[in-house]
Amino acid sequence: MKFQRKFTAAFLLTIILSSVICMAQEEIIYKEIDTTKLVMKVYNPEKFDTTVKYPCIIFFFGGGWKIGNINQFKQHAKYFSKRGMICFLADYRVEKRQGTSPFESLMDAKSAIRFLREHADEFHIDTARIVAAGGSAGGHLAAAAALIDGYNEKTDDLSISCIPHALALFNPVIDNGPAGYGYNRVGEAYKDFSPLHNINYGAPPTIMFFGTKDKLIPIETAKYYQTAMEKTDNRCELIFFEGEEHGFFNHRNFDNYKKTIIETDKFLQSLGYLQEDPVIEIK
Repeated sequence: MKFQRKFTAAFLLTIILSSVICMAQEEIIYKEIDTTKLVMKVYNPEKFDTTVKYPCIIFFFGGGWKIGNINQFKQHAKYFSKRGMICFLADYRVEKRQGTSPFESLMDAKSAIRFLREHADEFHIDTARIVAAGGSAGGHLAAAAALIDGYNEKTDDLSISCIPHALALFNPVIDNGPAGYGYNRVGEAYKDFSPLHNINYGAPPTIMFFGTKDKLIPIETAKYYQTAMEKTDNRCELIFFEGEEHGFFNHRNFDNYKKTIIETDKFLQSLGYLQEDPVIEIK
């Protein structure tokens, strides 16, 4: 209770700042585990209105659950905040920094989404329009939070759902089986950890982007994932970029970054999360 009172007071300051500064960026701690403090960076919409509930999108960086930078999706967050979404860049435990496995990474991703739901009123989030997004291993975390039942932090309140309402995945790791990525680290646990092996009815609508020369996730795997989604009556849009390799979507590859942003925007419009206007310059 003491923590909650301090947290609420901090948010009052955030709200005041947000009403003055366009697209204010804040950094907050969403989870403490052992000696590790995990943070989120928050990007509010311009002309932030505290009487409105906004759709939100949370981004998980890539790096094979070993490395990665919370700022990987910084430009994506800036764009979608201008489009009227509250955007979050979430840190999570990785092998190089915390000596952890992919399982702890997934626990953190689930904790992060639960944190958004638990504090939705303070963030002004519409809890019926939460999008999870990520690249590579971060894409796995977004998809796995939606599809995998296990790997929940023991301190989490499991009555709070960690399942997002939509997924935007950038060359995500979707197969952890013997022929997929990460099997050497997860082993036979892939049966309960791999998104491809846990698709069922009621999965969130999904858009995925892949390069045709991706050496980590073959296009056949992406096509099979789409087929499995559609066979269970789930929406799954799959867009290939001819001749591109893994990581083609990052901001440094500006043309591809722009194209994936535009397609993600259209996808979110189709779900009613964004309006067609206003048009925002992509930087």
